[in-house]
Amino acid sequence: MILNLDKSFDPLEGKKIAHESFFFSGGEPHIRIKESINSDKVIITQRLNSFNDVGILLVAVDALKRLGVKKMELFIPYFPAARQDRVMVKGEALTVKVYANLINELQVEKVTIFDPHSEVTSALLNHCKIINNHRFISKITEQLPKDLLLVSPDAGALKKIYKLASHLKEYDVLECGKSRDVITGALSGFKVPQKNLAQRDCLIVDDICDGGGTFLGLAEELKKCHSGNLYLAVSHGIFSKGTHNLLKSFKSIFTTDSIKNPGTEGINFITIKEIINHEI
Repeated sequence: MILNLDKSFDPLEGKKIAHESFFFSGGEPHIRIKESINSDKVIITQRLNSFNDVGILLVAVDALKRLGVKKMELFIPYFPAARQDRVMVKGEALTVKVYANLINELQVEKVTIFDPHSEVTSALLNHCKIINNHRFISKITEQLPKDLLLVSPDAGALKKIYKLASHLKEYDVLECGKSRDVITGALSGFKVPQKNLAQRDCLIVDDICDGGGTFLGLAEELKKCHSGNLYLAVSHGIFSKGTHNLLKSFKSIFTTDSIKNPGTEGINFITIKEIINHEI
Protein backbone atom coordinates (compact mmCIF):
# COMPACT_ATOMS: atom_id res chain seq x y z
CA MET A 1 0.00 0.00 0.00
CA ILE A 2 1.12 3.55 -0.70
CA LEU A 3 0.63 6.70 1.34
CA ASN A 4 1.11 9.79 -0.83
CA LEU A 5 1.42 12.61 1.69
CA ASP A 6 1.42 15.14 -1.14
CA LYS A 7 -1.81 14.28 -2.94
CA SER A 8 -0.63 16.01 -6.13
CA PHE A 9 2.43 13.72 -6.29
CA ASP A 10 1.65 10.13 -7.29
CA PRO A 11 4.86 8.48 -8.53
CA LEU A 12 4.10 4.82 -7.73
CA GLU A 13 1.61 2.22 -8.89
CA GLY A 14 -0.42 0.53 -6.17
CA LYS A 15 -3.33 0.95 -3.79
CA LYS A 16 -3.37 4.40 -2.20
CA ILE A 17 -4.24 4.95 1.45
CA ALA A 18 -6.98 7.50 2.08
CA HIS A 19 -6.00 10.18 4.57
CA GLU A 20 -6.26 13.83 5.44
CA SER A 21 -3.49 16.05 6.76
CA PHE A 22 -3.61 19.59 8.05
CA PHE A 23 -2.10 22.06 10.50
CA PHE A 24 -3.72 23.16 13.71
CA SER A 25 -4.10 26.88 14.34
CA GLY A 26 -0.93 26.83 16.44
CA GLY A 27 1.00 25.50 13.44
CA GLU A 28 1.27 21.84 14.49
CA PRO A 29 1.09 19.21 11.71
CA HIS A 30 -1.53 16.47 12.02
CA ILE A 31 -2.72 13.50 9.99
CA ARG A 32 -5.66 11.13 10.08
CA ILE A 33 -5.56 7.80 8.25
CA LYS A 34 -9.11 7.18 7.05
CA GLU A 35 -9.05 3.43 6.48
CA SER A 36 -7.75 0.25 8.04
CA ILE A 37 -4.40 -1.01 6.78
CA ASN A 38 -4.46 -4.61 5.56
CA SER A 39 -0.78 -4.77 4.66
CA ASP A 40 2.25 -5.08 6.91
CA LYS A 41 4.28 -2.76 4.61
CA VAL A 42 3.55 0.77 3.45
CA ILE A 43 5.58 2.95 1.10
CA ILE A 44 5.32 6.64 1.99
CA THR A 45 6.03 9.26 -0.67
CA GLN A 46 6.63 12.89 0.21
CA ARG A 47 8.20 15.94 -1.44
CA LEU A 48 10.18 17.59 1.34
CA ASN A 49 10.29 21.21 0.19
CA SER A 50 9.67 22.78 3.61
CA PHE A 51 9.99 21.87 7.27
CA ASN A 52 6.19 21.55 7.37
CA ASP A 53 6.51 18.70 4.87
CA VAL A 54 8.91 16.98 7.25
CA GLY A 55 6.44 17.45 10.11
CA ILE A 56 3.66 15.75 8.17
CA LEU A 57 6.02 12.86 7.39
CA LEU A 58 6.96 12.40 11.04
CA VAL A 59 3.38 12.28 12.28
CA ALA A 60 2.38 9.99 9.38
CA VAL A 61 4.93 7.38 10.41
CA ASP A 62 3.65 7.51 13.98
CA ALA A 63 0.04 7.13 12.83
CA LEU A 64 0.90 4.10 10.71
CA LYS A 65 2.78 2.45 13.57
CA ARG A 66 -0.27 2.91 15.79
CA LEU A 67 -2.35 1.13 13.13
CA GLY A 68 -0.03 -1.87 13.32
CA VAL A 69 2.13 -1.30 10.25
CA LYS A 70 5.42 -3.11 10.86
CA LYS A 71 7.41 -2.19 7.75
CA MET A 72 7.72 1.21 6.10
CA GLU A 73 9.76 2.59 3.23
CA LEU A 74 10.15 6.23 2.21
CA PHE A 75 10.47 7.78 -1.22
CA ILE A 76 11.81 11.33 -0.97
CA PRO A 77 12.85 12.51 -4.46
CA TYR A 78 14.50 15.77 -3.39
CA PHE A 79 16.39 15.44 -0.12
CA PRO A 80 16.33 18.80 1.67
CA ALA A 81 19.48 20.75 2.56
CA ALA A 82 21.65 18.38 0.53
CA ARG A 83 23.68 21.41 -0.62
CA GLN A 84 24.55 22.25 3.00
CA ASP A 85 26.70 19.14 3.25
CA ARG A 86 29.73 20.80 4.84
CA VAL A 87 30.34 23.65 7.23
CA MET A 88 32.07 26.32 5.15
CA VAL A 89 31.80 29.20 7.63
CA LYS A 90 32.08 28.99 11.41
CA GLY A 91 28.70 29.29 13.07
CA GLU A 92 26.73 27.46 10.38
CA ALA A 93 24.82 24.22 10.88
CA LEU A 94 25.48 21.00 9.02
CA THR A 95 21.86 21.12 7.91
CA VAL A 96 21.76 17.96 5.81
CA LYS A 97 22.72 15.97 8.92
CA VAL A 98 19.84 17.55 10.86
CA TYR A 99 17.35 16.29 8.27
CA ALA A 100 19.08 12.90 8.00
CA ASN A 101 18.97 12.42 11.77
CA LEU A 102 15.21 13.07 11.80
CA ILE A 103 14.63 10.53 9.03
CA ASN A 104 16.91 7.95 10.68
CA GLU A 105 14.93 8.22 13.92
CA LEU A 106 11.88 6.88 12.06
CA GLN A 107 13.69 3.52 11.68
CA VAL A 108 12.18 2.68 8.31
CA GLU A 109 13.44 -0.18 6.18
CA LYS A 110 14.54 1.90 3.18
CA VAL A 111 14.82 5.53 2.10
CA THR A 112 14.94 6.11 -1.65
CA ILE A 113 16.11 9.47 -2.99
CA PHE A 114 16.65 10.81 -6.50
CA ASP A 115 19.96 12.32 -7.65
CA PRO A 116 21.22 13.82 -4.36
CA HIS A 117 23.65 16.73 -4.46
CA SER A 118 26.58 14.71 -3.13
CA GLU A 119 27.51 11.38 -1.55
CA VAL A 120 27.27 12.98 1.90
CA THR A 121 23.48 12.58 1.92
CA SER A 122 23.53 8.85 1.27
CA ALA A 123 26.35 8.40 3.79
CA LEU A 124 24.26 10.07 6.51
CA LEU A 125 20.98 8.25 5.75
CA ASN A 126 20.41 4.74 7.02
CA HIS A 127 19.24 2.16 4.47
CA CYS A 128 19.52 4.66 1.64
CA LYS A 129 18.96 3.82 -2.02
CA ILE A 130 19.85 6.32 -4.74
CA ILE A 131 18.13 6.59 -8.10
CA ASN A 132 20.65 8.30 -10.39
CA ASN A 133 19.88 10.76 -13.19
CA HIS A 134 20.71 8.39 -16.06
CA ARG A 135 17.16 7.59 -17.12
CA PHE A 136 16.18 11.26 -16.75
CA ILE A 137 18.97 12.43 -19.05
CA SER A 138 18.39 9.53 -21.47
CA LYS A 139 14.82 10.70 -21.97
CA ILE A 140 16.13 14.21 -22.70
CA THR A 141 18.86 13.21 -25.15
CA GLU A 142 16.27 11.26 -27.16
CA GLN A 143 14.77 14.67 -28.02
CA LEU A 144 18.04 16.49 -28.83
CA PRO A 145 20.62 16.51 -31.65
CA LYS A 146 23.07 13.60 -31.63
CA ASP A 147 26.34 15.58 -31.87
CA LEU A 148 25.92 16.91 -28.35
CA LEU A 149 28.39 17.86 -25.65
CA LEU A 150 27.54 17.00 -22.04
CA VAL A 151 28.64 19.98 -19.97
CA SER A 152 29.67 19.81 -16.32
CA PRO A 153 29.18 23.27 -14.78
CA ASP A 154 31.78 22.79 -12.04
CA ALA A 155 34.16 20.32 -10.42
CA GLY A 156 31.47 19.09 -8.05
CA ALA A 157 29.45 17.65 -10.93
CA LEU A 158 32.33 15.89 -12.69
CA LYS A 159 32.10 12.47 -11.04
CA LYS A 160 28.41 12.12 -11.80
CA ILE A 161 28.64 13.40 -15.37
CA TYR A 162 31.38 10.92 -16.29
CA LYS A 163 29.24 8.08 -14.92
CA LEU A 164 26.39 9.46 -17.00
CA ALA A 165 28.54 9.66 -20.15
CA SER A 166 29.68 6.06 -19.60
CA HIS A 167 26.03 5.01 -19.38
CA LEU A 168 24.96 6.94 -22.49
CA LYS A 169 28.08 5.81 -24.42
CA GLU A 170 27.91 8.38 -27.25
CA TYR A 171 28.60 11.84 -25.83
CA ASP A 172 31.78 13.74 -25.01
CA VAL A 173 32.10 15.67 -21.74
CA LEU A 174 33.12 19.31 -21.48
CA GLU A 175 34.56 20.14 -18.05
CA CYS A 176 33.76 23.73 -17.08
CA GLY A 177 34.45 25.59 -13.86
CA LYS A 178 33.32 28.49 -11.70
CA SER A 179 34.50 30.49 -8.70
CA ARG A 180 32.22 31.24 -5.75
CA ASP A 181 32.73 33.22 -2.53
CA VAL A 182 31.85 30.73 0.25
CA ILE A 183 30.68 33.51 2.59
CA THR A 184 28.50 35.59 0.24
CA GLY A 185 27.73 32.94 -2.37
CA ALA A 186 28.64 35.41 -5.13
CA LEU A 187 29.92 33.96 -8.41
CA SER A 188 33.04 35.60 -9.78
CA GLY A 189 34.01 33.74 -12.93
CA PHE A 190 33.38 30.83 -15.32
CA LYS A 191 35.88 28.76 -17.26
CA VAL A 192 35.36 26.89 -20.54
CA PRO A 193 38.46 24.87 -21.49
CA GLN A 194 37.81 24.84 -25.27
CA LYS A 195 37.82 28.27 -26.88
CA ASN A 196 36.18 27.17 -30.13
CA LEU A 197 33.28 24.75 -29.79
CA ALA A 198 32.60 24.89 -33.51
CA GLN A 199 28.86 25.44 -33.06
CA ARG A 200 28.35 22.15 -31.23
CA ASP A 201 25.17 22.00 -29.20
CA CYS A 202 25.65 21.70 -25.44
CA LEU A 203 23.57 20.12 -22.68
CA ILE A 204 24.46 21.39 -19.21
CA VAL A 205 23.64 18.72 -16.61
CA ASP A 206 23.33 19.38 -12.89
CA ASP A 207 21.30 18.28 -9.90
CA ILE A 208 19.74 21.60 -8.81
CA CYS A 209 18.78 24.94 -10.32
CA ASP A 210 17.96 27.51 -7.64
CA GLY A 211 18.34 31.11 -8.78
CA GLY A 212 20.06 30.07 -12.02
CA GLY A 213 23.13 32.32 -11.76
CA THR A 214 25.54 29.47 -12.44
CA PHE A 215 23.79 28.52 -15.67
CA LEU A 216 23.33 32.07 -16.93
CA GLY A 217 27.03 32.83 -16.40
CA LEU A 218 28.14 29.59 -17.99
CA ALA A 219 25.80 30.08 -20.96
CA GLU A 220 27.40 33.46 -21.63
CA GLU A 221 30.89 31.92 -21.64
CA LEU A 222 29.82 29.02 -23.86
CA LYS A 223 28.42 31.46 -26.41
CA LYS A 224 31.72 33.37 -26.37
CA CYS A 225 33.38 30.06 -27.23
CA HIS A 226 31.13 29.63 -30.29
CA SER A 227 28.74 26.98 -28.97
CA GLY A 228 25.61 25.96 -30.82
CA ASN A 229 22.25 25.71 -29.12
CA LEU A 230 22.31 25.44 -25.34
CA TYR A 231 20.12 23.10 -23.31
CA LEU A 232 19.81 22.73 -19.54
CA ALA A 233 18.80 19.62 -17.55
CA VAL A 234 18.42 19.81 -13.76
CA SER A 235 16.99 17.00 -11.66
CA HIS A 236 15.48 19.40 -9.13
CA GLY A 237 14.17 22.69 -10.52
CA ILE A 238 13.60 25.23 -7.76
CA PHE A 239 13.81 28.27 -10.08
CA SER A 240 13.57 30.72 -7.19
CA LYS A 241 14.01 33.66 -9.57
CA GLY A 242 11.67 32.34 -12.23
CA THR A 243 12.61 31.14 -15.69
CA HIS A 244 12.34 34.26 -17.84
CA ASN A 245 16.08 35.02 -18.01
CA LEU A 246 17.09 31.38 -18.31
CA LEU A 247 14.83 30.90 -21.33
CA LYS A 248 16.64 33.76 -23.08
CA SER A 249 19.88 31.73 -22.91
CA PHE A 250 18.65 28.15 -23.34
CA LYS A 251 16.72 26.68 -26.22
CA SER A 252 15.07 24.17 -23.85
CA ILE A 253 15.15 23.54 -20.10
CA PHE A 254 14.26 20.18 -18.57
CA THR A 255 13.47 19.20 -14.99
CA THR A 256 11.31 16.81 -12.93
CA ASP A 257 8.37 17.24 -10.56
CA SER A 258 10.50 16.67 -7.43
CA ILE A 259 9.85 20.28 -6.32
CA LYS A 260 6.37 21.58 -5.49
CA ASN A 261 5.10 24.70 -7.25
CA PRO A 262 8.31 26.09 -8.78
CA GLY A 263 8.29 29.06 -11.15
CA THR A 264 8.30 26.88 -14.23
CA GLU A 265 6.84 28.79 -17.17
CA GLY A 266 8.30 27.34 -20.35
CA ILE A 267 9.94 24.34 -18.68
CA ASN A 268 9.82 20.78 -20.03
CA PHE A 269 8.83 18.29 -17.33
CA ILE A 270 9.78 14.64 -17.16
CA THR A 271 7.89 13.19 -14.21
CA ILE A 272 9.51 11.16 -11.48
CA LYS A 273 7.05 8.41 -12.34
CA GLU A 274 8.64 8.14 -15.81
CA ILE A 275 12.15 8.01 -14.37
CA ILE A 276 12.08 5.57 -11.46
CA ASN A 277 11.23 2.57 -13.69
CA HIS A 278 10.02 0.32 -10.84
CA GLU A 279 13.24 0.84 -8.86
CA ILE A 280 11.45 1.37 -5.56
